[in-house]
Order: sequence, then structure tokens, then C-alpha cells
Amino acid sequence: MSNSPINLIKGNNVVIEEGVSIGKNVSIGHNTVILEGTKIGDNIKIGCNCVLGIQANGTPSMRQITKNERSLIIKNDTKIGNMVSVYSGTFISQNVFIGDHASIRENVLIGENSVIGRAAIIELNSEIGKNCTIQTLSYITGDTTLENNVFIGPCVSMSNDKYMGAKEYFLKGPHIKDGAKIGNNASILPGITIGKKTIIGAGSVVTKDTKAEEIVVGVPAKKIKPLN
Repeated sequence: MSNSPINLIKGNNVVIEEGVSIGKNVSIGHNTVILEGTKIGDNIKIGCNCVLGIQANGTPSMRQITKNERSLIIKNDTKIGNMVSVYSGTFISQNVFIGDHASIRENVLIGENSVIGRAAIIELNSEIGKNCTIQTLSYITGDTTLENNVFIGPCVSMSNDKYMGAKEYFLKGPHIKDGAKIGNNASILPGITIGKKTIIGAGSVVTKDTKAEEIVVGVPAKKIKPLN
């Protein structure tokens, strides 16, 4: 570690590599690994069996990822559950909650007061705004933007590759605007924009952009009425 933490509570078999910075009043559960360069703020609780600060890897057939020179930064008052993995280059703002088994890739920004649910996955190059809720088992694809106050229900799925790898395509996930709400098990196709405060019904498949303040349901999803 690059400093001497004040009031650090550390479980059994914790590994903290060189160059890690840890603030005051931090608790780290059993068997957790904090990798080189990670920066942890004050009043943070980290569960058991987590790995924080992972460098991305892959195969030649995958999107090419070079070593990320930016650190994983976790700001004050954040709570991280058990068996969570977070990659280097991600910025987690203050007072964020991350549930058990969640996975957060590199170059992700998570705004303050947001909640990442149990076993949710957030892929690379995505931005999560302030006061967002991403519930259990939701999949936030790479290159996605959630503005502030967005609600993502359980098991929502998003995609960013229009041709499913069949040919070259600029990867772009959905853009979900301020205050929108996505019901459980909905699917959002690549590049779709969900308008401000729009509600997407449970199980819907969204294939086209929506305007602001609409209620949209079905397969494919269609507007049924304006939001009252």
C-alpha cells in the first residue's frame, strides 16, 4: 500500500498490492484482492471474495483492449457486496451501493447515490448517472448512457451490436434519458434512445427511439399513451 490506513478492518487472506491507496474507516472482507493502483476513499465497506482493479484481457476475436493506465477510483461512503469484480479505469462516485456478484468493466462511470443490484453486469465504456437504480441480474451493455434518476428493473437486457458480429459495426448501446423507467425483462436494441421520463413496460422489446414522457409496451414496443 502507498499509505498507512486509519481504522482499517481487514479480514483473513486479504491481498492488497503495491500502489493501492486506502482512506479512513475502511472495512475489507475475507479473501478480497485489491490490485495495483486502486484508490479507495473514506468510510467504505467491501465484502468478501471481491477483486478490485482488474486489468482487462481477451482474445484476438474480441474487441482489442490495451492495458488501462487509469486507476480504479472508489469515492467515500460506498458499499460493495460479496464476490464483486470491478475493473481498472472505472470511477465509482460517493455513496454508491453495489450488490453481491455484480460485475463492472473498465472505463465505466457510476454517479453518486446510485444502486447496482445483485449480479447486475455493466460493460465497458458506459456511463451511469446520479440516483440511478439498476436491479438484480440486469445487463447494461457496453457503450451505454444512463442519465440521472433512471430505473432499470430486474433482468433488463441491452445490446450494442446491430449485426451480432456478422460484419463491422460501430458499437453503440442505448441512451436512456433522465427519469426514464424500464420494466423487468425488457430488451433494448442497439443505439436506441429512450426519452425523458418515459416508461417501458415489462417484457417489452424496444426497436425504435421513444419520445419524452410516453408509456411504451409490447413486442415490438409501441406507445399506448402519453405519460399523465
